[in-house]
Amino acid sequence: MIAPTSRPAPAATLAGHSLLSDLLSRPHPVVMGVLNVTPDSFSDGGQFIAPELALAHARRMIAEGADIIDIGAESTRPYGSQPVSADEEQRRLQPVLSEVVALGVPVSIDSMKSSVVAWALDTGAKIANDVWGLQRDPGMATLVAQRHSPLIIMHNRDSADGTIDIMQDIAAFFTRSLEIAAAAGVASENIVLDPGIGFGKTAEQSMIALARLDELRVFNLPLLVGASRKRFIDSITPSEPHQRLGGSIAAHLLAARSGARIIRTHDVAETLQALRVAAAIEDKR
Repeated sequence: MIAPTSRPAPAATLAGHSLLSDLLSRPHPVVMGVLNVTPDSFSDGGQFIAPELALAHARRMIAEGADIIDIGAESTRPYGSQPVSADEEQRRLQPVLSEVVALGVPVSIDSMKSSVVAWALDTGAKIANDVWGLQRDPGMATLVAQRHSPLIIMHNRDSADGTIDIMQDIAAFFTRSLEIAAAAGVASENIVLDPGIGFGKTAEQSMIALARLDELRVFNLPLLVGASRKRFIDSITPSEPHQRLGGSIAAHLLAARSGARIIRTHDVAETLQALRVAAAIEDKR
């Protein structure tokens, strides 16, 4: 893998860079709390689709220590999710997003549609979280460049293929995404990479991506890991999504040790406690 060439950030990118710099300057990884306003997400589909419940859950996660709230209105689970239109996605977000933004914690918008991301940024969201890493909507890179927003580029595949070297695939995907970003004028200082645990991967490949996460540090960009409640945990210890807290924490602690700077989780309080305790112990070495 070859890291992209660094280039100076234009002055206009400083707002996004300042947000990331502030978040990433903390001694333990940033904790991103998941808020799904969907009827069919794999772990909590339908639980927070009512605006008052979504807002209460956002408040709870912030009280527990969430540094970012990641809000999504279209399920992107690998099996059984149904695509929704941009209008429907925005309809689900409309009664919730501005209220969550008003809580004062940076909000990321989890969407693969540039029109939804544009509306969300206009409404106060600060970060674009693209589960297709600029490779699905051709307008996404230009939008993010124009808004100077922090961007999460996630690796994804249409389907899992257990015969491939998943780390080579992730590296090639990121290289292509970063080429798209650079061509559109997205500053590298505003980019975070996410290997996409559970997306287009077998359970074994998800574990490989976690075990070899440090290989992605060659890109010299912050890494985000979201292993929370993912299916690979069930392949090790059979369990329903809400029963996977222990496995999620184990994966996230190992990810943090391998260099992950942002952890995306459904279970904020428990994850934050684990990360802080692990950091405190490591500090005594």
